[in-house]
Amino acid sequence: MSSALRTFTILEEVARQQPVSLSELVQIFSYSKSTVQRTLTTLEAAGWIMRSNGDSTRWEISPRSLIVRPRSLDGGELLARAQEPMTWLRDQVNETIHLSVVDTLESMVLIFRVDCDQVVRTFSPIGDISPIHATSTGKALLAYLPQEQLETVLARQHEQYTNFTVTERDQLLQQLTEVRRLGYAINDREYRSAVSAIGAPIFDAQGTPIASICISMPSSRFTRDIGREFGKLVREAADRISVSV
Repeated sequence: MSSALRTFTILEEVARQQPVSLSELVQIFSYSKSTVQRTLTTLEAAGWIMRSNGDSTRWEISPRSLIVRPRSLDGGELLARAQEPMTWLRDQVNETIHLSVVDTLESMVLIFRVDCDQVVRTFSPIGDISPIHATSTGKALLAYLPQEQLETVLARQHEQYTNFTVTERDQLLQQLTEVRRLGYAINDREYRSAVSAIGAPIFDAQGTPIASICISMPSSRFTRDIGREFGKLVREAADRISVSV
């Protein structure tokens, strides 16, 4: 692997895992500790990453990354159409609402968020990257992908983030079948151990899934009954966005 490709690979992993330590990155990759350290030092000198506030042993993406922010993160018409239904959904459930788009069939990228007023609530920054196989926004979109694209995703080796992450092909297919039956997807501690979410897909005029919204909440407030109740509401909000796009 070229040094340039290795640098971008490490930068992407910092974005996914932030704040992340040197030792954690060494465990993720097969690179030596000195190689990862040199790369982090180079990225810091270039202004792309910075040491985490309050913990100098951990790294996170710096604001400089915003200069390469793609138009897709601005949301365009999608964001304009989504704001009112997302605000309505937040008011119904008093939890945080996310709007995410897919990134190369590997990840979901958060492009807009409507916060709730709960004292204890979830938080993800705009631009946050999360795995497509372990999130409700990702599963909601995967369930409606064309078969060829879905097979591309299923053929990969998926990372286990928590004890609840589903990584096996057959189990994922079962989940996606259930998503199509219900119209919404549930992520109960699959990506982050203290976070649960209920997501639904957004379609364009041709019926192609282009984004997802979800209700994100602390797992301490999630129950199966809540999943069913909120699932209907997130599906309604997603349908309202789809009709208007």
